[in-house]
Amino acid sequence: MSQSLKKILTLVFVRDNGKVLLGLKKRGFGCGLWNGFGGKVERGETIIEGAKRELLEESGVVADILNKVGLITFQFENDPVLLEVHVFQTSEYKGRPIETEEMKPQWYLENSIPFSQMWPDDKIWFPYLLKGKQFEAFFLFRGMDLILDHWIKERTFHNSSNENLVIKE
Repeated sequence: MSQSLKKILTLVFVRDNGKVLLGLKKRGFGCGLWNGFGGKVERGETIIEGAKRELLEESGVVADILNKVGLITFQFENDPVLLEVHVFQTSEYKGRPIETEEMKPQWYLENSIPFSQMWPDDKIWFPYLLKGKQFEAFFLFRGMDLILDHWIKERTFHNSSNENLVIKE
């Protein structure tokens, strides 16, 4: 069996009084879809540092505290690179969301999430996030809109897990 390559990514959701902040992706991977804020963890950063940096760069929002809620592995058919996405949420933040070159932020009521304009996997795992349940999931995609296989389960994360490891590659 061949060794899979892995990219470490982050995804952050800001929540405030029954609302969640989503960003409309304006360019690149996932362009035209609503999502949380995040991206690739850079060499020399911890996962938490990468998540905070991406949130700031994409929305102008500063979060001192992020709580891990999920770990999602994405595999795309005929692509050897797995995407390992660490999902965080926070309700403790500073600043007002601003539009950036990459994202256009907008608040949504938690009962009005625009799933039809999001990645198809979001409607499967997002309810875990909204209910405060921690989870781990796997999704196998064909293209960007067809889920060929998936699983999801509740999982407990401890703050001392690998979010504080420095990425070396």
